[in-house]
Amino acid sequence: MIRFYNGKTLRFDGGAHLTADEVWTDGGEIVHVGAPPKEMPAFEREIDLRGDVLMPGFKDAHTHTAMVFLRSLADDMPLDKWLSEQVWPNEAKLDEESVYDLTRLGILEYLSSGITASFDMYVKNEAYARANIDSGFRTVICSGLNNFDADPENIEREYLRFNALDPLVSYRLGIHAEYTTSMERMEYAVSLAEKYRESCFTHLCETKAEVEGCVERYGLTPPQLLDRLGFFRYGGGGFHCCYMSEEDIALFAEKKLWAVTNPASNLKLASGVAPIEKLRRAGVPLAIGTDGAGSNNALDMFREMYLVSALGKLTAGDASACPAESVLEMACVGGAKAMGLDNCTDVAPGMKADLVVLDLQRPNMQPENNVVKNIVYAGSKENVRLTMVDGVVRYEDGEFFVGESAGNIYEKAGAFIRKIRG
Repeated sequence: MIRFYNGKTLRFDGGAHLTADEVWTDGGEIVHVGAPPKEMPAFEREIDLRGDVLMPGFKDAHTHTAMVFLRSLADDMPLDKWLSEQVWPNEAKLDEESVYDLTRLGILEYLSSGITASFDMYVKNEAYARANIDSGFRTVICSGLNNFDADPENIEREYLRFNALDPLVSYRLGIHAEYTTSMERMEYAVSLAEKYRESCFTHLCETKAEVEGCVERYGLTPPQLLDRLGFFRYGGGGFHCCYMSEEDIALFAEKKLWAVTNPASNLKLASGVAPIEKLRRAGVPLAIGTDGAGSNNALDMFREMYLVSALGKLTAGDASACPAESVLEMACVGGAKAMGLDNCTDVAPGMKADLVVLDLQRPNMQPENNVVKNIVYAGSKENVRLTMVDGVVRYEDGEFFVGESAGNIYEKAGAFIRKIRG
């Protein structure tokens, strides 16, 4: 067992609030939250928090992890050229080995940002899953069915395989996007959702052109089309959600579909700004993702949280919109629920030990007028003191514990870049 004591615990039962509880973990689970009993068990390790805060890890609810190889390689370009001249040609050079190595690099960045799980849609899922298992990191794979898949029926095989492969890996159904997926393939995805009573996710309403194209093809917006097909019968949601009509928002609110916002990526690609406060007030469940490092370029939840709140206030014309407490809940709890990780939402007995310690003894966290607001408005990766996934410390005080040295992982990623750039 591991004991965390002498600090603050950030919990989410009834909203974000701090307690003085100490926390014990055993294996991959939280087994005690509260005051220490008179008789203490033997601990494998006791971690003195020294006044710092222990909290559930952030959940990156939309990302393309291995896309780290495009970081700062495909920048300052219009979206169409970014895709056609950099992203697609270079992605064609990825193989199983490179996806494995690049995923390991992305995981290091997640850990140092206090992220304990990712919702990933990309390629070479066998190598991707192995990289997460070998790193001890939790992930949910989202199928990205589109017109370029040689064998669309592989989705069902992956669904069955990855949901039984390892406790750290699970799999959700989805399509890449309406505009990249034929009606026949969208209907096939719906048939799987019906067969397994499973939620479905997709890139959704990311750009004006996407929405206009869908209306031109089908006379419906992407959410309306997919709902009519039965895509959302068992839940799910969309990534980005920048251009949502009032009817789209009402649909999401009624069916409790997840809107996953990715502010840094959408700003950098000049795609748009999601109407987060309007979605929040309508009762749409919300989560936050980074998107891939090819368009962000960082996998940093602190930056995303600040942008969610600041952009929400600006677009609503209301400085009280998107309060810090709600944004932090989106990052920690919303992401977990969107991903189906209902046992990773809080610091409570029976929950998974996916935890983060944030260092409050840094200038940006002082004075401690309001710790929750400090995390969202002033926090940064420099405050991540420790990240634990499934009861194992994977990052602490600048060091990684993922089964391989960070230096080796950097070298392998660099070797791939040198190879594709000639």
